[in-house]
Amino acid sequence: MRVVVVGPGGAGKSTFARQLAAATGAQWIEIDKMFWQAGLTPLAAEEWEALQEETFGGDGWIADGDLGPFDALSARLRLADTVAMLDVPLWRCVWRSLRRSRERLDYWRWLLSWRRRYRPRLLEAVAACPDVELLVVRTPADQQEVIGALAASV
Repeated sequence: MRVVVVGPGGAGKSTFARQLAAATGAQWIEIDKMFWQAGLTPLAAEEWEALQEETFGGDGWIADGDLGPFDALSARLRLADTVAMLDVPLWRCVWRSLRRSRERLDYWRWLLSWRRRYRPRLLEAVAACPDVELLVVRTPADQQEVIGALAASV
């Protein structure tokens, strides 16, 4: 099992990935903790690609994170067998983001433009990987259904 979890900020990617990891016994990997350096400085693109190749080479992992304009998603997709896209309402993401912490302006730009700008890019990237199964998760009930189905397949 090699699962990539993507979606806008505040969608619940980490919670979903943590629950999926607990249900399947797979390792949970938080992309944000790997990518962002001190002072929220992003890794250089070539470093990020190399780190992903090294980290996601084996089996039994669930990686949650969507870095928007900074991401090199194709490196994870080449190594994944499933993508879970959390496609939840914008109001829920905004509410959760406001409750969670103060965010920078670039975060809000990304969040508010995710559905129009980044979601189509993600869908194209997944479509370019014919061996990767896409699961679109829109509701809490969908989340539990996907977790149950993936746990049963282990």
